Amino acid sequence: MKTNTINKKEIEKFSKIAEEWWDPEGKFKPLHKFNPIRISYIKNNIIDTFKLKKGEKPLNKIKILDIGCGGGLLSEPMSRLGADVVGIDASQKNINIAKLHAKKSNLDINYFCISPENFQIDKKFDVILNMEIIEHVDNADFFLKSCSRLLKKDGIMFVATLNKTLKSYIFAIIGAEYIMRWLPIGTHSWEKFVKPQDLIKILKNYNLELDELAGMKFNLIKDEWSISSDKSVNYIGKFIKN
Repeated sequence: MKTNTINKKEIEKFSKIAEEWWDPEGKFKPLHKFNPIRISYIKNNIIDTFKLKKGEKPLNKIKILDIGCGGGLLSEPMSRLGADVVGIDASQKNINIAKLHAKKSNLDINYFCISPENFQIDKKFDVILNMEIIEHVDNADFFLKSCSRLLKKDGIMFVATLNKTLKSYIFAIIGAEYIMRWLPIGTHSWEKFVKPQDLIKILKNYNLELDELAGMKFNLIKDEWSISSDKSVNYIGKFIKN
């Protein structure tokens, strides 16, 4: 069995544009638009699952691992919400950018250039974020198995990715990369997209049960993302480890 999930081509692709992580009008503009809905969905689900008190820092003392953290676009808001955040990414350039930005922002986030299968920890995490990462790794099954090892019992794993449908090919590749030019051409490979039923099946093998599955939809007129029942392009799953 393959014991490495790093896809070198994918790492090079994102390393080349790493300088632009925090430019809301740069190559990662779609992620900046995507971020508010991701943050509120994750925050609300963590609060509900762990029965936390709502407030300024509701995620206080919750240990979060952000896998494929990039420049820290999700790690930083989680840290601001009070969570104890660790971010890992296979690109050293991404990690350097993330560390620098966290320092500038006075945030205490631990970043490591490593993949989940090689990450050794003393204490398991309450929450694992797998946001828009599984469509960029080699061997999604082994990748998810490695991630589940890092999650404690009754912990939550969030997985956001792209469905493998004709609609996702038209919208996420033809539309977003070639027509709208929201993303650099070649950002996504349709072959690596994952159907929800396949994701659920893989995670079930590693003691992760689906708790909730939601679609994410972009409204061109409002220029914003929202949670939707339409899972044909983007979707997010919340899984609980039993």
